[in-house]
Amino acid sequence: MKRHQTGFDFKPFSQKQIRILTWWRETSPYAGYDGIIADGAIRSGKTVSMSLSFVMWAMETFNGANFAICGKTIGSLRRNVVAPLKQMLPGLCCVCTDRRADNLLVIEYGGRTNFFYLFGGKDESSQDLIQGITLAGAFFDEVALMPESFVNQATARCSVEGAKWWFNCNPEGPFHWFKVSWIDRADERRLLYLHFVMTDNLTLTPATLVKYRAMYAGVFARRFILGEWAVADGVIYSMFAEEKNVCDPAPFEPEREFVAVDYGTFNPCVFLHFTAAGVGDSIRHHIDREYYHSGRGEKEGAAIQKDDAQYCADMLRFVGGRRDMLIIIDPSASSFITRLRHEGFTNIVPAKNAVAKGIAAVAVELEQGRLTFSPSCPHTVKELHSYVWDVKHAEKTGEDRPLKENDHCCDALRYGVYFDMLSNASVRPSVAGRGARN
Repeated sequence: MKRHQTGFDFKPFSQKQIRILTWWRETSPYAGYDGIIADGAIRSGKTVSMSLSFVMWAMETFNGANFAICGKTIGSLRRNVVAPLKQMLPGLCCVCTDRRADNLLVIEYGGRTNFFYLFGGKDESSQDLIQGITLAGAFFDEVALMPESFVNQATARCSVEGAKWWFNCNPEGPFHWFKVSWIDRADERRLLYLHFVMTDNLTLTPATLVKYRAMYAGVFARRFILGEWAVADGVIYSMFAEEKNVCDPAPFEPEREFVAVDYGTFNPCVFLHFTAAGVGDSIRHHIDREYYHSGRGEKEGAAIQKDDAQYCADMLRFVGGRRDMLIIIDPSASSFITRLRHEGFTNIVPAKNAVAKGIAAVAVELEQGRLTFSPSCPHTVKELHSYVWDVKHAEKTGEDRPLKENDHCCDALRYGVYFDMLSNASVRPSVAGRGARN
């Protein structure tokens, strides 16, 4: 495809992108297949070629038919799929009318008109949104982020003769439902499977490739840079090294400070004092103090539990009497949040409990030496060495999560790092939005 005056900067397509654009044509050996899966690394050119080919196929094959374009949310779908499509389609002599109130694209081409409905598949209830419609095809962007029930409902609605399915995603764990039910059964389901790496996107310069490779660490690098369906096992922060990440004082001039809290009554309660500097990819964090109290005590029966009033008094001492200190707190700690506000704390913000994104943010900063700890934070340092993935849970559900042991300091840590990253950075593909990874 050549460059067109549409505001979208076209570059030559790679061989894999060309296969996506042509697999459904009558001259292709895959024309009789029921669908296509494109997975692999971030920024590898999957979404643009998949969405464009999906519309081309629909407009050349059907007239007056309904189609579904599905994303994690309508917002991410409009940003990652609809906006580029609306720029590309005029160059293909297509007229696209966006009926935003109906989440509907009406596309006209060569005397044909088809209807492309937008759906968000963010949770189990999303399947209800797509019930009842008859479809001639469905495109799923970031399908691995959608619930299986939604995808099953949407694919079942594709009952028009000649209907096809289109899936793209970045990898998750090897036990993920989409890997097990669709990729591993691609031949059985008569699906063309294409695996992408970053060099399949010819628009990426060597400098851009280096930039993206620096945005991930650990299992996230294996998945989103190498494009592997890698298991999350072992120590989560294997890149943590005391010689690199433990020092005193902060190795930078602090520009702001805040406290991150993981709340517990019987379980440990943790306060971490952060100093920070920089924005975007230059953000640096140093934790210079910790508060750690476990209601379990050293021996069975020796527990000393504290109530909200006692923790509030401890917090006041921890921040040196500064009731205006920014406090990022475990969102489930509603009673403690209420008590802090009652005692005059004025700058309390519930943390975003996005576990995978928070862990990814911490891992990158540890890897790059931009996250450091004072030696006076022994509980945090100890947990960083013993914070591990729950492999049994992943094998059973396909979902990644940390083992719920030795995790209280690490929870407070990701609350603080992820909040400050969102507050002081433009969109960073590593953690800011997985819908932007293709």
